[in-house]
Amino acid sequence: MHATEYSNIAAYLFVDLDETWIREKRPVVREICVDLDLRGTILLSPEGTNVFLSGLPEAVREFWSFYAALPPFTDLTYKESFSDRHVYSRMLVKIKREIIAFGREEIRPAVSTSSRVRSNELKQWIDEGRELLLLDTRNDYEVELGSFRGAVDLKISNFRSFPEAAEQLNEEYRHTPVVTFCTGGIRCEKAAPFLETLGFTEVYQLDGGILQYLEECGGAYWEGECFVFDQRVAIDSQLRETDTEYCFRCQHILHPSDLSSPLYEIGVSCPFCATEHQAV
Repeated sequence: MHATEYSNIAAYLFVDLDETWIREKRPVVREICVDLDLRGTILLSPEGTNVFLSGLPEAVREFWSFYAALPPFTDLTYKESFSDRHVYSRMLVKIKREIIAFGREEIRPAVSTSSRVRSNELKQWIDEGRELLLLDTRNDYEVELGSFRGAVDLKISNFRSFPEAAEQLNEEYRHTPVVTFCTGGIRCEKAAPFLETLGFTEVYQLDGGILQYLEECGGAYWEGECFVFDQRVAIDSQLRETDTEYCFRCQHILHPSDLSSPLYEIGVSCPFCATEHQAV
């Protein structure tokens, strides 16, 4: 007997949406997802949509035939991976101010964003030894698991901290080609054009993010694992789920010794936040 295979999809699109339209569509979208036993999160915002879903492949395809047929989303495409289970625990459809929180209203990817570099092209640049700055736009706990060799880590705990951290980058980088990257590409849609407002003269965003790079180029120049925001926690350079765990309370990466600690309680606390939890 073959194990049941689940489809996991991720998609985003920056497009101006009317707030009345959003409010009308939200319950419709959620009802369809629930009827199809899909789980995950769909964000709807005046700046676009962000989708993370898991479900049986035929259910995902049925939902997508509906969602991508909505007039604002006809250009929406998704990335897909597979697992032996749902990788999300529930289904949420939320209305947000932004589909990725940044806090800088002047940055509008639906209107203008930076140049893109495809995975194979970036690999070729590195092969050739071109001068460039690989800039990791992700959170510190994601970078802890893995990143491109030699990439600059801004050591930020959330993406809203990116602008302040970027302003502190060395002045010499402003005339160096910069390639921004994140998990699937959405953060770079805002990070890259923000760098241009600071005077960086040649800025690119890695098209499709780390996941597309690993799919197309394997582990070339990648070191470690890639954090993903679902129950798999992390994948390797072959896009396979790893054994890595993390604390869902404090978001700290957990190693085997942490998991065996008496202070570790699944879904509650870990050795890094147990004292704080016990004090509450």
